[in-house]
This record gives sequence, structure tokens and C-alpha cells, in this order.
Amino acid sequence: MPASEKERMLAGELYDATDPELVADMARAQALLRELNRLDMADPARHGAILAELFGAIGADVVVKTPFRCDYGSQIRIGAGTFVNYDCIFLDCAAIEIGARVQIAPGVHIYTATHPLDASVRAEGLESALPVRIGDDVWIGGRAVILPGVSVGARAVIGAGAVVARDVPPDTLVLGSPARVVRRIGAGDHTEGAA
Repeated sequence: MPASEKERMLAGELYDATDPELVADMARAQALLRELNRLDMADPARHGAILAELFGAIGADVVVKTPFRCDYGSQIRIGAGTFVNYDCIFLDCAAIEIGARVQIAPGVHIYTATHPLDASVRAEGLESALPVRIGDDVWIGGRAVILPGVSVGARAVIGAGAVVARDVPPDTLVLGSPARVVRRIGAGDHTEGAA
């Protein structure tokens, strides 16, 4: 028996995003996001309840500033103490796993969705997705973009505006488009970041 489109999506295979199950999952997430993005931040209990319903997992003391956007929400897992600033977009057609104490600046985009290079396959409406993993204690600067399939090692710093197309080793500073490692960073490094 063939796998469902959702199972194909989560397995990183080509899938049809117009499948009714996926459309329903996205509609659920978009309804939650509409409420979240209209909510007065003076109601932290409701804010937290919506995030808990939206995300696949969320640790204690996570802050997500609004507006915030995602596709499904259910593939997003965020560790304790993480801070997500305004205007972030997480396209979670595959898993987005964010560790603990991660600092995510305004306007950061995390993409798992990708499309075939072959135009004839794209014309069929097929796409795929690759997971993104971000380790503990990472700092991601404003307007950085993390592309599908990327893993960011613990304690790394991604500079503002960087386009991250390759894995980032732990304890490194990456800058630019495409992002590249400019140096290692370590405990007690108080040099100002580029984020």
C-alpha cells in the first residue's frame, strides 16, 4: 500500500502539498497563527497555550514574539529557554529541531521545503522537504536564512543576513551569502558578534 502524501513529506520524498490531509493540517495551523498573531502579549497564558497546541514540542520559558509564521507547526520542536524574535518564518514541511537557549533575531527564516531542479517535475506540483537541526546555545542574527537539510552545531553564531546552505560546525562564527566559517569561538570569547 503506498504511503500517504504526509508520510512521503516527512520521509523527504516527493509529495503533493495539495493533498487533503496536508491542506487540513495547514488550515489548522493557520487558524492558530491568526489567533496567536492577534493576541495581546499581556495574556502570556493564552500565548503559551497556543504555542503548545501549534508546535510538536516546546520547552519551558520559550518566547516567540509575533508576528510569527509557519506551515504546519507540528514539525517544530523548540528547547527550553529559546527566544524567537519578531517576524520569523519557519517552513516546517520536515522537522525543525531547535535546541535549548537558542537566540533567534528578527526576521530569521528557516526553510525545510525544497523543490525539484527539473522543471517538468515542478510543473507536476511535487515538492520535498529536508529537516533542519539547530543545537543548543546557538545565536542566529537578524534576517539570516537557514536552508533545507542544514544542521547548526551547538554554540555556533550565524551573522545577520547570512544564507546558510551547509552544515555549521559547533563553536564557529559564520558570515555571508553563502555563509562560511570565519573563525572558531570559545568559552569566554567576548568579542562582539556579527548578529
